[in-house]
Amino acid sequence: MRDLIEFAIVRHLPEAMLSDEAVTMLLAIGHQESGWKHRRQVRGPARGWWQFEQGGGVAGVLRHHSTRDTAARVCGELGYKPESHEVYDALADNDLLAVCFARLLLWTLPKPLPALGDVNVAWDQYIEAWRPGKPHRDRWDKSYRLAMRGMA
Repeated sequence: MRDLIEFAIVRHLPEAMLSDEAVTMLLAIGHQESGWKHRRQVRGPARGWWQFEQGGGVAGVLRHHSTRDTAARVCGELGYKPESHEVYDALADNDLLAVCFARLLLWTLPKPLPALGDVNVAWDQYIEAWRPGKPHRDRWDKSYRLAMRGMA
């Protein structure tokens, strides 16, 4: 998964968005949200490994002042209109798009990404960006630990 994340960022996003901290957060959040098993949320509406909802993360990335232009460019490069319904429908089947939107969602946060190993700040930023309806702090430490080892 690390290779996919790095490829998507290098190919479609500004160079400043690629860092070990970003890849670690994306690995941890992907593991936390889907366990790398479900591109469509079980008993829910979310899509992609990072479990985006149409009116939540998708709309947020498309509208946020710091990501909307890049999101529109990425959508165009991948053959989609930068519209929430179209992106949402594509997220379950297009991992490159999903990686880009997950990284862009992290980019909307006002603070820098946490230092590697700072599991508590990483948790706080995950909660702030993803706003999970039922957060599972008890699973986060494992997700983050696996991400730190590049195994999530």
